[in-house]
Amino acid sequence: MYITLATLKHLGMAVEDARVVVQGFGNVGGGTVKLLHDQGCTIVGVSDVQGGTYNPEGLSPTGLDKAEDELGTIHGFEGGETVSNQELLELECDVLIPAAVESVLNESNADRVKATVIVEAANGPTTPEADDIFKDRGIPVVPDILANAGGVTVSYFEWVQDLQADYWSDDEVNNRLRMIMETSYVDVLELAEDKKVTMRTAATVLGVGRVAEAHITRGLYP
Repeated sequence: MYITLATLKHLGMAVEDARVVVQGFGNVGGGTVKLLHDQGCTIVGVSDVQGGTYNPEGLSPTGLDKAEDELGTIHGFEGGETVSNQELLELECDVLIPAAVESVLNESNADRVKATVIVEAANGPTTPEADDIFKDRGIPVVPDILANAGGVTVSYFEWVQDLQADYWSDDEVNNRLRMIMETSYVDVLELAEDKKVTMRTAATVLGVGRVAEAHITRGLYP
């Protein structure tokens, strides 16, 4: 959510005007749907392993939860038009968030993606071939190693609290997380624009550089 909001801000797009499609309704996708909806985004498409649902006027997370509880799937949800997972990826939207499995955006469908920007919540949802196509088409991809780093960041927070025998409130955790994610987004974006590379390349360069710097600073040897 934090990275998506930072992306919308960079693109000059109002949150309440953003139409979002999320592939996946599990721990990652389901949470993303609810959080972005609460922020004011319009969730126009969502899917799970069995298929998806689409409504250009917006989908209700509460309704989707109810359908999943009653039917075991959101596929066929009465509040929207039934679509396949493949069709969902090709819906018109401002933000496409693949939040399920890897390699779903690939050479065979990248030309048909109609999103303004892609934010990777799953691990490796975009193949290198699709990355090249999106670059040529001018569709920015916010990479997984940036967009879904919140979980491991909060795991670090847990480690710090344990070391200090301390406890942080939910608000403190979320505020710290937001600061780190927004700062990371800006760092990656500035490097990408300065070096004229993709955000994936910039994020990788920053990550490798920080590991190398820590290795040298701490004097670690093979």
